Amino acid sequence: MTYRVVVVDDEPLARRGIVSRLQPWTQFQVIAECANGEDALRVISEQKPDLIFLDVQMPEMDGFEMLERLPVDERPAVVFLTAFDQYALRAFQVHATDYLLKPIDDVRFNEAIERVERMLGMERDNTLSERLESLLSDLHARQASGNAQRFAIRNGRRIFFVTANEVEWIEAQGDYAALHVNGKTHLLREPLHILEKRLDPAAFVRIHRSTIVRLDRIAEMQALANRDCLLRLKDGTPLRVSRSYSDRLQEALGG
Repeated sequence: MTYRVVVVDDEPLARRGIVSRLQPWTQFQVIAECANGEDALRVISEQKPDLIFLDVQMPEMDGFEMLERLPVDERPAVVFLTAFDQYALRAFQVHATDYLLKPIDDVRFNEAIERVERMLGMERDNTLSERLESLLSDLHARQASGNAQRFAIRNGRRIFFVTANEVEWIEAQGDYAALHVNGKTHLLREPLHILEKRLDPAAFVRIHRSTIVRLDRIAEMQALANRDCLLRLKDGTPLRVSRSYSDRLQEALGG
């Protein structure tokens, strides 16, 4: 039996990696590659694939948002591609068809495909739908229960974790957020506007369209002539506060 596959990832190399690894598995036919959630929604609706490989962290619309916009009866089996933290990985293990942690290991990939094939060979429609519904509900509950406490940082084949209270300030770098911690910079694959929603507003405040600062790291603030401000952190780092964010900062500081 042949299973139709769609690969959804904003990184071309990541998509090619999945397609290449699937070649020995001739029963899986890649019918489309998508670089974003909008294209994926259209292709899934039109092509009705049996399986999608889905990157969790994509700009504009992440993998979970994309799934939520799919009608329940159109959701195929899903293998998540992720660098998420351990809590989310446990959720994938419980609810998802499978997940692959980036960078992808060949042995782990083959294990995932074997598992998917077993599930697709069974009476699966209700089971897969229920698993995805449970996953999305679990993640919503997680988001409602509190703010992000730590972040998963990928460095080659290693993933390590930075806690939120270690972060001094954050700056946007394209679709990434650069976390500044004890003189080091760690890149998190998440746009700043999305990351901001996961931060504790009592601890972090946005001071510029490209900058977020941790409030207890601020040492002093100086008004500038153009109504902007200049912050200096406890380690001496200077950061500019744009006028459009100055009221928000004053409120956060209790001024």
